[in-house]
Amino acid sequence: MARIIVIGAGIGGVPAAYELQAKLGKLHRITVVSASEYFQFIPSNPWVAVGKRERNEITVGLRPQLERKGIDFIVQPVESILAKDSRLRLADGTVLEYDYLVITTGPHLAFEEVPGSGPVDGFTHSICTIDHAERAFAAYEAFLQNPGPVVVGAMPGASCFGPAYEFAFVLDADLRRRKLRHKVPITYVTSEPYVGHLGLGGVGDSKSMLESEFRNHDIKWITNARTTRVEAGRLFTTELDGLGKVLQEHELPFLFAMMLPAFKGVDAVAAVDGLCNPRGFVLIDEHQRSPGFRNIFSAGVCVAIPPVEVTPVPTGAPKTGYMIETMVTAIVENIAADLAGREASAKGTWNAICLADMGDTGAAFVALPQLPPRNVNWFRKGKWVHLAKIAFEKYFLHKVRSGSSEPVFEKYVLKALGIFRLEEK
Repeated sequence: MARIIVIGAGIGGVPAAYELQAKLGKLHRITVVSASEYFQFIPSNPWVAVGKRERNEITVGLRPQLERKGIDFIVQPVESILAKDSRLRLADGTVLEYDYLVITTGPHLAFEEVPGSGPVDGFTHSICTIDHAERAFAAYEAFLQNPGPVVVGAMPGASCFGPAYEFAFVLDADLRRRKLRHKVPITYVTSEPYVGHLGLGGVGDSKSMLESEFRNHDIKWITNARTTRVEAGRLFTTELDGLGKVLQEHELPFLFAMMLPAFKGVDAVAAVDGLCNPRGFVLIDEHQRSPGFRNIFSAGVCVAIPPVEVTPVPTGAPKTGYMIETMVTAIVENIAADLAGREASAKGTWNAICLADMGDTGAAFVALPQLPPRNVNWFRKGKWVHLAKIAFEKYFLHKVRSGSSEPVFEKYVLKALGIFRLEEK
């Protein structure tokens, strides 16, 4: 009997556990280790931050779901990974042995890289976790009593830009609904070299379309922004030109700010010698396997993916839902192959597909593959994207609650994209 441990219980970890159980059955022991007792659907956090969703709508308690499937569940942070000995040490001192380790921890949110940023010790808000989104909503409710300038965007080194655009438009729509938009100047501040870069070097007409949407919604922007610090009510950023030279210094006043941080690997993972790159992201081969530790696999935001291109202000490449889903499936197939004495052959489909809500409409992009040149390079907007994201939320939460091992993105979202592309034609 093999002992397989999955670290993390998010969009990568929970499907990994379900798919491993479905593939391997009761012949092997599967354990999920997580610092949290619940699953949170992070793509819904922009809605939480403006009061469109509540915690109980986008979180699922995991113990009954996992134990019903015969999957062990331990709620403890991982203190260290003893990779050479195939052991984990948990925060309470427990030591677990494993035959295979699947790392799906997500990222460390590197607020410390920009002094004054972050929702706990700083002056900016975040939508990276449900706790952060709830804190943002509480601040937003207070802000509505005395509205003023807003700053939204992403810090240097950020890689997940879609939620920043999403929040800017969702916020704009909510303020218009409340008839307060005329009191709230919004500035989008981003490390991207241009609007619509998205960490992908642009996708289709993303630059012109998002610039047009910003103009239509009266949202100003600063790109190539090297944000250096935040103080109470002030964000300081240096705007660079295309060659990386200083173009202009900005001191932006705000009464509410939401700035996505750069990501790093979590401490316990980053500390393993030979496992990660300098930012703490897990190095993997084409089969999602660590080159240095053959019984360690990884999927999701915590894996190392090189930037699409060098930019004046550092940017990373995003890891979207479909990409993570295919990474997980590849890991499951490759562990099953290894147990059967076969060589690993399954590979994740490193394609970028994203659905972003914009209040009452939305934008979708498809980059196949993520790294150019691409076979598909497509960006569209419409109300159907808003509806498709709601459907994705519904089906993914159903997957978690029911213990389904079906690939939600492939089964529902890709079909929806295909249908609407046909309708366009």
